[in-house]
Amino acid sequence: MTLPNFLVIGAAKSGTFSLFNYLRQHPQIYMSPVKEPKYFAFSEGEALSFNGPGDLAANRRVTTDFGSYCKLFAGVNDEIAIGECSPSYLYSSQAPERIKNILPDVKIITILRNPVERAYSNFLHLFASGREPLNSFEQALKAEPERITNNWEYFWYYKNQGFYYAKLKHYFEIFDPNQIKVYLYEDYQSDPMKLLKDVFTFLNVNSTFVPDVTKKYHVAEVPKSIAVHNLIARPNPVRLLSKTLLPPQWQKKIGRGLKKLNQTNTKPEIDPLIKRKLMGEYREDIIKLQDLIQQDLGNWLNG
Repeated sequence: MTLPNFLVIGAAKSGTFSLFNYLRQHPQIYMSPVKEPKYFAFSEGEALSFNGPGDLAANRRVTTDFGSYCKLFAGVNDEIAIGECSPSYLYSSQAPERIKNILPDVKIITILRNPVERAYSNFLHLFASGREPLNSFEQALKAEPERITNNWEYFWYYKNQGFYYAKLKHYFEIFDPNQIKVYLYEDYQSDPMKLLKDVFTFLNVNSTFVPDVTKKYHVAEVPKSIAVHNLIARPNPVRLLSKTLLPPQWQKKIGRGLKKLNQTNTKPEIDPLIKRKLMGEYREDIIKLQDLIQQDLGNWLNG
């Protein structure tokens, strides 16, 4: 039976999907064919019941039984590093102990991003996908406590996911610190090859390998017009009428065309007042975090 010897545990919207794709290019690294099994984030055999928009499909994609999890690594041949990437492990309160019990010697990798930027990117991602029912980041932040109460999936917790200190401290308390590598998103963005070389060294694989890092993954595509976006992505009379008048292939073709025309890669700036308010809420957590990881986070505090 083959199991992972390294895990990428987060954070969400901090380049983990890109990292997953770059790591899988290395001939000495095997990555789970499922990018986010989330196995350790939940109890064994747990039936998930997250209730947010689109969460039903997300519930079905999670691997919650050990046998199915093991099958994800059945394709391992002679790879040295065997891993998977589930950002929910950083947020889940039970993941650290479950990982420790099953994979006591595992290496742990996390990329942390300025929590304000991370939260806003998270909102833009779900808004662009059509899942976010609210039209503004401010509205979504106000709705977050209710969403948590109503058992929406972790990915909806824009603000809450950014309190990294206690979550990461839990890992440092139960694992040898030498098993944990913490990287910063801004370093990853500015010099991905330098970071990847360090990851390869940490995983004891050939650090001279050069993956193709030209492709970017999960880059937020922001709608130019909210009205057009809502017309395409959300239930409304026009969409209902099109379903009765047009064959499915034409519905999809027209929808894709309109979405493409309405997309821009120019990300709208976060409202400065919201940014200041959020940073005020995160400040104490960031100060404790920089002591924990022994890295200067002044750019976050002053950005």
